Amino acid sequence: MTKIFFRGCFIWCYNKEGGFYGVFFEKINVKKGTYLQIYESFYDPQRGHTAHKSYKALGYVNDLIQNGIDDPIAFYKQEIFELNKKRNERLKQEKNKQISDEETPEKALGYFPVKSINLSLGVKKYLDLMQAVTGFHFSVFSFISSLVYARIVQPCSKRKTFDDVLPKLFEKYDFSLDQVYDGLEYIGCEYEKIIEIYNHQIQKHYGYNTAHTYFDCTNFFFEIDREDDLRRKGPAKENRHGPIVGLGLLLDADQIPVGMKIYPGNESEKPVLRNIINGLKQRSNISGRTVQVADKGLNCAENIVTALKSADGYIFSKSVKQLPETEKTWVLLSNDYRDIKDKKGGVLYRIKECVDDFPYQITDENGKKKAVKLTEKRVVTFNPKLKEKQIYEIEKQVEKAKILKASQAKKSEYGDSSKYVTFKAENKKGEKEDVKIKVEMNEKKIKTDKQLAGYNMIVTSEINMPDTEIYSTYHNLWRIEESFKIMKSQLDARPIFLQKEDKITGHFLICYLSVLLVRIFQIKILENKYCTEEIFDFMKRFKVAKLSEKNT
Repeated sequence: MTKIFFRGCFIWCYNKEGGFYGVFFEKINVKKGTYLQIYESFYDPQRGHTAHKSYKALGYVNDLIQNGIDDPIAFYKQEIFELNKKRNERLKQEKNKQISDEETPEKALGYFPVKSINLSLGVKKYLDLMQAVTGFHFSVFSFISSLVYARIVQPCSKRKTFDDVLPKLFEKYDFSLDQVYDGLEYIGCEYEKIIEIYNHQIQKHYGYNTAHTYFDCTNFFFEIDREDDLRRKGPAKENRHGPIVGLGLLLDADQIPVGMKIYPGNESEKPVLRNIINGLKQRSNISGRTVQVADKGLNCAENIVTALKSADGYIFSKSVKQLPETEKTWVLLSNDYRDIKDKKGGVLYRIKECVDDFPYQITDENGKKKAVKLTEKRVVTFNPKLKEKQIYEIEKQVEKAKILKASQAKKSEYGDSSKYVTFKAENKKGEKEDVKIKVEMNEKKIKTDKQLAGYNMIVTSEINMPDTEIYSTYHNLWRIEESFKIMKSQLDARPIFLQKEDKITGHFLICYLSVLLVRIFQIKILENKYCTEEIFDFMKRFKVAKLSEKNT
């Protein structure tokens, strides 16, 4: 119901939620008399707030009275009421518009391979059972499927998806925009159960290969300033400083997604590895020993010990720069390395290994730290091309540090190049302040980093696995990086403008299921003969046009 309030010179119109909208008129007192003009209020996306523009000039009150309007203010108050009433009805009709109301001659059809896989999995009957308690008047399976197909062929905001993309899908869907947001919130609340249903059916039809599991984390930024329970400020991948949400992704040995975990952006990634793997193995009935593969960011004593307690194994990378001096010496010794060559006889990389007991410090159930020794295999590789790249980066940072040193720059200006200098306070007290400082080049650090350039270390519990197999297994982690890339680029999973936690999670679930179904198509059906860019390019470009009722 529209309510109109007279406040001083303005008549304001409010909707039932208390938000200002529509048209109003203003009384302007000038020498000639009181002048009336109608203004329209609208939201300006560029300014980020409400703005006004002239809608209709009414004239002077005295002139209006002479023209037969006894009470101009009351008269135009009623006109404004009717204008806002009609506007409100129009907006209500647009809001309740069904997708099936839209008709377009061009239809997107490139998603048909994914649709075929989705239908063949037989998840619909299980999702229908979940829906029985929701009271939704539309199919949850159809809802999920339509958003997945829409995101594959043309990723965009949920509003734009509803207005522009869903009407272009070959099938007709009959839910409203309100139902889109309600459904998104529901599937976000139940995302683990929905993934569990898909996992069960994929295991039944295609099978998961969990001899190895690959795990990594990333985060997604939000165009907001305030934090909430989920969107928290943390170390963003894009070096942004706003709130982020973390996402952990688990892949099987064939690089098929097995599960995801959403967590607040300020939380450490390391515990997520333990939680998601244990949870997924329980929910998905994944039995037997799996070897967890992750990068050095997730390599910590607790994760290693937890894997061993679960009768699982691990393959992690380890920074050679952080090794004890004895291990660095072993890495740099040229003996025991052997060359791995390409078909033309060129050296791809050099590799060597050792098996020994290595010390770790863990925290027990009582919170006390204790030292343990674990038998591990450590594989070191040397890549000439990597060395060339890393030495270039080192020299660039060193050159930057020398320029800043010569210009007597502040410590805060050095950034990453600060690791190649030592700072000495300029003041006599030696206090640490952000002032001009005396700088000396750290020649020892520069020399050590150049010596270790090109070297990588892989740590594993698999002492009987050949070193080249360990190397190739670890380097398949690029697949999980590619999955994140698909989410962020091909599926435009960011930036995210949703507000509620469950809706945000629902958004990520749609992105996850899109990656899952595309990966099955790419790896299980096409046997990995085509790259993801080619597949997405085909699905986005493949369209049909309706020419007449009889022909398409």
